[in-house]
Amino acid sequence: MDVPTLLDCNGLLAVWRRLTARAEFGQREPYELDERGKVVMNSLPSARRQIVLTDIFCHVTEQIGHLAVMSVPVATPSFGIRVPDVVWMPCDKWEGFDRDDPVPFVPDLCVEVLLDSDRTQDIDRRVKSYLEGGAAEVIVVGQRGQVEFWGATGRRQASMFGITLSLDRMYFEEGDVSSIPSVRC
Repeated sequence: MDVPTLLDCNGLLAVWRRLTARAEFGQREPYELDERGKVVMNSLPSARRQIVLTDIFCHVTEQIGHLAVMSVPVATPSFGIRVPDVVWMPCDKWEGFDRDDPVPFVPDLCVEVLLDSDRTQDIDRRVKSYLEGGAAEVIVVGQRGQVEFWGATGRRQASMFGITLSLDRMYFEEGDVSSIPSVRC
């Protein structure tokens, strides 16, 4: 029985570059790569989700600095090249790599928003991979607006960066938040 080969960071980067070389006018399709270099297509975010992502981006930049970006590809050690919704890291970490390529490591803060997203089924793996890859914190915003903070030792009550997210309820699904499964890292 053949066991599929996992690609290292350089192998993933080579596949990524081949894909982006075919993109027209710098427009990247909403894809990621799994740990074997296979393309994983994501649906385009709705206008509602884009508003929430922008709101979170603004909260992060206002509270801990302007070095946050939205939807940047990130090389993870065990889950391929993934595209968190928002990432942040200190200025010195932005130096020394080609910004046209995926970030070759996991930034200090990664945020995933599950609102109308096809990421809900693999959110546990995403959080674990970001943390294993060096993220100090992962924030997950659920479909009903619930906010979870995750660190190396598990779920936290508050952000280690002091981030608070006050998100407008009108963008989230109504209903009982307790019925939504949470991350199980």
